[in-house]
Amino acid sequence: MIIDVIKGSLLPPEDYIFGVADLRGLLEKKYDKYPFGISVGKRLNNNIVNNITSGPTLEYYHHYKHTNRELSAVAHCIKSELHKMKIETMVIEPTVDTEVKKFEHYLKTLTVEVSHKMVATRAGLGWIGKTDLLISKAFGPRLRLVSLLINNYPDHDSKPIEKSRCGNCSICVEKCPAGAANGKLWNIKVHRNLFFDAHKCRKTCGELAMKRLNVNVRICGMCVAVCPIGSTK
Repeated sequence: MIIDVIKGSLLPPEDYIFGVADLRGLLEKKYDKYPFGISVGKRLNNNIVNNITSGPTLEYYHHYKHTNRELSAVAHCIKSELHKMKIETMVIEPTVDTEVKKFEHYLKTLTVEVSHKMVATRAGLGWIGKTDLLISKAFGPRLRLVSLLINNYPDHDSKPIEKSRCGNCSICVEKCPAGAANGKLWNIKVHRNLFFDAHKCRKTCGELAMKRLNVNVRICGMCVAVCPIGSTK
């Protein structure tokens, strides 16, 4: 039943992927009432991503925001339907809310309490690449994510992915304008900071967005565009 609700909300189905994650023991205690999670990914437009050659474009910036809004709407639709089934659900929005106090902590650590990428890897959707992207089996890094925490386990098998499948490929490392990655491979025992400098990435993203788009945001997308997994070039 839960899976039918999810599938019914993801339209058109060829643009979405989803998986179910067992999150017991992986989140802070305050989330104990939600031992399971649903990860939903929406594919980004390939033509728009292909045009990111030397930094973000206005088209990519607007598409990025629009996709986040679509994912949020989908997640709340799923939550509403699950509520009718007496299933408690918490939506973890696609982006960090800059209006809450938790944002101050985020700026210091560039980490969040519930990571979309962690939920996605536990749901078997993909792995973490060398520039800290979720590399999905279906779309590569060309997607955005939203997560839902739930108190019931859906009858759906998802095998977690616990180590990188990037191998010797280092295209994203070489093309990163921030030089934020060192090429080391991710696995569930390797902390992000050991292979990727998120602060260096964020700083360069801000500079590129101001220079190319004249907006005060943090967006780049070059590593998304160059990854051969999911590429249509």
